[in-house]
Parts: sequence; C-alpha cells; structure tokens
Amino acid sequence: MESTMKEMRDGASVLDMDPNSTVGGGVEDVYGEDRATEDQLVTPWTTSVASGYSLLRDPHHNKGLAFTEKERDAHYFRGLLPPVVMTQQLQEKKLMNSIRQYQVPLQKYMALMELQERNERLFYKLLIDNIEELLPVVYTPTVGEACQKYGSIFRRPQGLYISLKEKGKILEVLKNWPERSIQVIVVTDGERILGLGDLGCQGMGIPVGKLSLYAALGGVRPSACLPITIDVGTNNEKLLKDEFYIGLRQRRATGEEYAELLQEFMSAVKQNYGEKVLIQFEDFANHNAFELLAKYGTTHLVFNDDIQGTAAVVLAGIVSALNLIGGTLAEHTFLFLGAGEVRHAGTGIAELIALEMSKQVKAPVEETRKKIWLVDSKGLIVSSRKDSLQHFKKPWAHEHEPVHSLLDAVKAIKPTVLIGSSGVGRTFTKEIIEAMASFNEKPLILALSNPTSQSECTAEEAYTWSEGRAIFASGSPFDPFEYNGKVFVPGQSNNAYIFPGLGLGLVISGAIRVHDDMLLAASEALAKQVTEEIYEKGLIYPPLSNIRKISASIAANVAGKAYELGLATRLPRPQNLVKYAESCMYTPIYRSYR
Repeated sequence: MESTMKEMRDGASVLDMDPNSTVGGGVEDVYGEDRATEDQLVTPWTTSVASGYSLLRDPHHNKGLAFTEKERDAHYFRGLLPPVVMTQQLQEKKLMNSIRQYQVPLQKYMALMELQERNERLFYKLLIDNIEELLPVVYTPTVGEACQKYGSIFRRPQGLYISLKEKGKILEVLKNWPERSIQVIVVTDGERILGLGDLGCQGMGIPVGKLSLYAALGGVRPSACLPITIDVGTNNEKLLKDEFYIGLRQRRATGEEYAELLQEFMSAVKQNYGEKVLIQFEDFANHNAFELLAKYGTTHLVFNDDIQGTAAVVLAGIVSALNLIGGTLAEHTFLFLGAGEVRHAGTGIAELIALEMSKQVKAPVEETRKKIWLVDSKGLIVSSRKDSLQHFKKPWAHEHEPVHSLLDAVKAIKPTVLIGSSGVGRTFTKEIIEAMASFNEKPLILALSNPTSQSECTAEEAYTWSEGRAIFASGSPFDPFEYNGKVFVPGQSNNAYIFPGLGLGLVISGAIRVHDDMLLAASEALAKQVTEEIYEKGLIYPPLSNIRKISASIAANVAGKAYELGLATRLPRPQNLVKYAESCMYTPIYRSYR
C-alpha cells in the first residue's frame, strides 16, 4: 500500500521526516476516563465545580439515580432526584430491558444516541457489556438507515460541521469545540456512505458511530474524540429536494475548491491539536480517498479505514483461515470483485495481502501481486486494458486474455479465495459459488460489502450452494444457519476488530505517521487471537465479546512497531506494552465525586 502511495507522492515515504518536528509528552486525564484513574476521586469541573441541576445535564458527569447520598448532599441534588440510589449495574439492566422492547432497529439507535447525550458513561457501559447485541445498532447496518434519515431524526449536534461557508475560518470553527485535548478525529465528506452513496451532510452518523467504537472497543477517551463532517454539497437529488435536509443545498464542489477546503482543514487541525492527532478519513469517494491518503500520509497522522482498516481485518481473516483451508499465503490464488468503483477496499486489501506475502517469501511485492486478480465493472483487469485504467488499478493488470464476467473469471483463474468489495448485492451467484466449490475442498468466500442488503451473497447462500464446505465471512452480520443438521456460525469481517486497537496503539506511542508495517502488525495480532475452539466452529475471527482484550493486544503490537520504526514520540518506551495499553484504556465505571 505504501508503495502505491509512494508512486503518487513522487517517491516520498512516511518515514521521510525531520525528527526535530516532533515532541513527547502525555495528555492530562481531565475527566478521570482511563483505567489508571478508576479508584481516584474526581472533581466534576465544567467551568466551575458543577453541582445540582447543571451536573444532571452534563453527560460527562451525570450518573442519574446512581449519585450517592453523600454526593447528593455535597452537590445540591436534594429534591432534584427521587430518593432511591441505584447501582450502575441496575441502571444497565433497566435500560437493556427498555431497548429490547423496541422492534425497529432505528428506534434502538435513537434510544442509544439519546442516552449518550444524557449519561456518557452508562452509554459506554451498555455498549461494552452488550457489544455483540448493540454493535449492529450503533454501527452497520442500522447506522446506514440513520444517515439516510438523519435530517428527520436530528436532535442536537454531536460533532463539528465544516461547510464551504466556513472557508477561511476553519481554525476558528475548531476552537468552538469545547474539548482541547483531541487525540482522534474521524472525518467524512459524506460522498460514499457505506454502500448507500452520497448522503452529504447526513453522513455525520458515521464519524459519530466510529468514534463511539474507538472509545468502547479501543478505550480511547470519549472526550478526546471529535467527529467532523465536511459539507461541500451533495449530488443526491432526493436530499436536495428534501425540506428536512440539514446540509448545503448545492451540488458538490470539486477540483480546486474542494482541495483548498481540505488543505485548510488539515492545516488547521495540525495547528490546533498538534502533530499526534489521528485523522481518520471515512467514507470518501474513491477518487478523493487515495489522493488524500497519498497527499497527507507524509505530513499528518492519517488513516483511511475503508482502504487500510478493511485491508488489515481481511488479511487477519485470511491468515487465520489458513488453519482451516491449509497451505501458506503464497500458495493461494485470490480473486476480487470490486476494484474501487463504489468501494475502494478492493485494491487496499489486495496490496496488504501482497505485502504480507512478500514479507513471508522474501520476494518483491511486484512478484507477489501476480497471485491476486481483480474484476471491475468491465471484467478481469488485464494488461491489455492498462492504458484505460485508473492509477490504483494498474499494478493489478496481469497477462491474460480479456474476461468479461465474474463467473468466467472464476473458471479461468480458479481462485482458492473469492473476495467481494463491490458494494453491489447478490453478485456471488449460485453458479459462481458452485464453481468455487468444484475446484476447492474448502472455498474461502468473503462477502464484504455493507450494509446487509449490499452483501455479495448471504451466509445461507454460501453454505447451501457449496454444500456446507465454504468458509464464509461477511462485512455485515448474518444469523447462524443450519445445513444438513450442522449449525454454521458466519464470521463477520468487521473493521471494528482493527481500527479501535490501531488507534489506541498510535495514541499511546505518540506516533506521528501511519506505516504499512503497523497495519501488518495489527493484522498479525488479530489473527493470533483465534483459538482452536474458535476454529472448530468454522470461524476465522475471535468473538467480539473479547474485543477490549483483542484491542489491547493490537495496540501493543502497533505501538511496538511505531517504536521500532522510530515513529513514536512517547518516551521512554514502556516495558510491557500490553499492560500499558490496558492502563490507558477508557473505562465507563462511575467515578466518586468529592
């Protein structure tokens, strides 16, 4: 991936920098959010010591009915709350009962967002303790519907909106955000939300959802997270005509106007928050995604989850699946559907697989790329098409006669691994899965497109058409499926396995650039978390219920790689990086107030 970016940067690498431009030092834990401060007394400051009515309306400090008798006396709560004192566990039980009453996922989403705005710690406690149940609500697939209806369900802003109206004033806008110590920013321009297309300003649901996962799964402090939507207009006619649309009513700005706004934004972020703030690009259209990553990769700490996060989680799944299908990575042949027309994950995954293969067999990446084939909307990417290909597809144009359909490509290439990142649903047909099963004992089928409606095939289809032999994982969750008396539990190749731990690793090491070796380190750490017991169920990913432990391991591996590459600024290096990562993780346990 870095080699592709280097070509776009005229040979510049993320390792090429002035070492004097970086500084060390930690960030003070103002709200008592990290595990290390769990047992310390906290003073509930806002601008002065908060008390009574104002404290109940401050989501950072509000505990609802869990305020103790002593706290009620000290902070003037008498009469403002009913007399009962509840534990956080009881509050959690009550809220989960209430959320389970809702039949419509969007209602569950709205109930959780309302809780986040009212009582932050309880929201994260619920999310951490019930992650497998609530992840599909706060993230894909429900967040997609939430973005589509964001104008109608909008209650209060949850992040920063930077539009063309703010051009020339972005630094001032950043200063309007109340928190000063920001460690992670997730930013979108709303042009390609999941597989749903251009949702303009209503894409804000994605940065909000992603950052709630950074905190819940990766332990990054909520106060250090900042969701941002850059509004340059929308080409979605339906939204432009919608009276409840919350964004600019104009067609998308492009070219120089767009590039200048992004340049101002990136400069303002660095000026306001420093060199070590992680900027995650999210759901940008592919023509901007690669350019932004290439342009800012050498000057900022940037990461694109659609390209790099997806690649790391898929590579981990493939490495893990080798224990079920046998062979080494270099002995397998990969075929991708989707090279970047709708989702730009395809080439990113392909590049990371080629890099890992190159590392294992000690061959140049140009050589290992030949084991990987891509199909786009015009058919198999072959060398005779090279002149008409976009730059990021050119490394994948291999010698072969033209092939126009995916089925013919499967028959010609005979891949052992079929990966869908097309953003188009039901493209892995019965004939394609049957062909995969005809020359593979255990075909590996990864249908990665989100949300569920855009998945290349369902779990039921993959298992039925392969007569129960396929190893299957998808981007969105599918229910367990029974075939011939055996229950198959489909794996989910969810980016939530990787990006929270990666982000934590970058934060705790004070990293100033993201290098491909860090992505490989994250993949390796995730693959190592899959035990024999998990393999016996046919799964290639560990259960999400262990995600905090997994994130700590990933963070330690990523931080270790940052120190090794000389990209870490938090010195000296901690002796035990796993323990250090765990001690830095946010915990949602209520704190006791003086």
